[in-house]
Amino acid sequence: MSTKQKKLDKADQAAAAAVDRSPSKIQALVKYFEDAKVELGKVSWPTRKEVRVTSIAVLSLVVFMSIFLGIADLILSKIMESILSIGL
Repeated sequence: MSTKQKKLDKADQAAAAAVDRSPSKIQALVKYFEDAKVELGKVSWPTRKEVRVTSIAVLSLVVFMSIFLGIADLILSKIMESILSIGL
């Protein structure tokens, strides 16, 4: 048996041992949810007032941008209409 073959055998044995030590799917799932619970405890949740203020800011921006883009679309469509009506 060559040294290369011996190294491969040792690598196969190490891989098999690692597989044997790995947690089952259920254990891994339980650990995932435990870790998620710990991480959620670290989250800095906004207050009700902060949520209200930022929601109003977002809705205001959406309304403003809708009006702005509607006016820009109207102006650009009138410009294109006038250019196309010249007729070449």
